[in-house]
Amino acid sequence: MSSARRAPRERGQAAERTRERILRAAVEEFGAKGYAGARTASIAERAGVNQQLISYYFGGKQGLVEELRRRWTRAQESVTPPGATYAESVAAHLNATLDNPDWSRLMIWQALGDSPVGESDDEWAAAQRARLREAVERTRGRQEEGEITDELDAEFVLLVAYALTFAPIALPRVVEGIVGVDPLSKEYREWVVGQLAAMTRRRS
Repeated sequence: MSSARRAPRERGQAAERTRERILRAAVEEFGAKGYAGARTASIAERAGVNQQLISYYFGGKQGLVEELRRRWTRAQESVTPPGATYAESVAAHLNATLDNPDWSRLMIWQALGDSPVGESDDEWAAAQRARLREAVERTRGRQEEGEITDELDAEFVLLVAYALTFAPIALPRVVEGIVGVDPLSKEYREWVVGQLAAMTRRRS
């Protein structure tokens, strides 16, 4: 293949690698400082690129966070394999959250309201609420099928699972002080899954 024919593909691959470097740097920056505290200059420095490329590829800071939201949503949709049990589902979400602490910190910032103000933010918040209601209904479905107890509200079961999943990111020292293990460790994850399984076990 001639260099003339190969060049467009190589330029495309190089551009995609640059985009990915910027996105990885953005996750780190947003996770550490939130949307309000993050600076495109710092993201560019982390990525080792010219700051103007952020505007070129993403239109600025808001475009970056919107792309990261889309990726987080897609990733969450594929976390739990079809047919997973309740315990398997909890374990999968726990691993996805604790294996990616920068991403998880970004989502905590977003949940606290640290995000761009505009139509896209309202749309994302509405979609997030819809996904949570769907998760409640899936939990209720597990109760109706007899997989987990119906002695607890489905909303409470889901809220406890979320709290225990994000606590190591939001309150690492508190978790370590209470549980006595590294909040990101295998021991913590196994403990959470076991405790939630015991709490939600259907009584005969």
